[in-house]
Amino acid sequence: MIRIEENCFIKERHTFRMPVYARWFVEYDTVGDLISLLHSDLLHNHPFLPIGGGSNLLFVHEHYDGVLLHSVIRDVAVLNETDSEVLVKVGAGVVWDDFVAHCVSNGWGGAENLSYIPGEVGASAVQNIGAYGVEVKDIIHEVETVEIATATPRIFTNAECEYGYRSSIFKHALKGKYIVTAVIYRLQKNPRLHMDYGNLRHSLPEGNITIADVRRAVIDIRRSKLPEPDEYGSAGSFFMNPVIPVEQYEALKVTYPDMPHYEVDSTHVKVPAGWLIDRCGWKGKEEGGAAVYEKQCLVLINKNNACPGDVVTLADKIKQSVQQTYGITINPEVNYIE
Repeated sequence: MIRIEENCFIKERHTFRMPVYARWFVEYDTVGDLISLLHSDLLHNHPFLPIGGGSNLLFVHEHYDGVLLHSVIRDVAVLNETDSEVLVKVGAGVVWDDFVAHCVSNGWGGAENLSYIPGEVGASAVQNIGAYGVEVKDIIHEVETVEIATATPRIFTNAECEYGYRSSIFKHALKGKYIVTAVIYRLQKNPRLHMDYGNLRHSLPEGNITIADVRRAVIDIRRSKLPEPDEYGSAGSFFMNPVIPVEQYEALKVTYPDMPHYEVDSTHVKVPAGWLIDRCGWKGKEEGGAAVYEKQCLVLINKNNACPGDVVTLADKIKQSVQQTYGITINPEVNYIE
């Protein structure tokens, strides 16, 4: 079924919850419906944007003069199962954390560190979401898509997705060319737990730790750092953690000996953007109705009826401040939508 709403107020359809209107908001619940839409005059004659839960978007204007295209394909099916692993096909419209909860309840390991990340399954494969030492690429087997130009289905293998830190081929070489309809994940029945990133291990109980323990700990940590949706609008982590050469990090460490880092490879390290922003004095600072969240500097919030320009201005000022102080460029993880 296809549902079309014109002049749609989308405040509740993106997590910044700012007063934005879309000329059209369209939902579909099968691949066939998506293919029909791609053949339609509506999408041929107007710009359109596929969105998920709206958790990684910043509309930079108060009107989006096009079509927002939202999948409500929400099937979950086991494709293959052995004594050690399971392949699960998940519709793009499934809420990501609902899927993680489903995995944990079934004893399927691999997604638990990614608990409580907002958004939907389709976006997980585009963004390569990550947290606590795990990226979703680690469990993605294949990504099912439809090519926009030809309205033809295509399956991408994990390798073909060209995953990197918060990136994929769908964000770069093939940006705007494919729409994700489902993701196939490979999950483990006897998983190797990842517990050594940040303060995760200190939040876990003693003894035999399960994936359910990891999920509970991750949720508790995230709740302590991030605003609940009914508290403030936000897009979660606004900036990506910058990856810099080891030589640059060592030079900075002379002046800033407590600067934390995580090894990426033999020549690069990742520096927490939240630490950089905090040390530049941005915690709690405001710009119009937007603000830096008091509990986590990586998060920009809609504190007091912010408009899109407030968030853009605040983000630009923070980026400039970090660049001037440390010589490090931080880039938004959030997608700006014109």
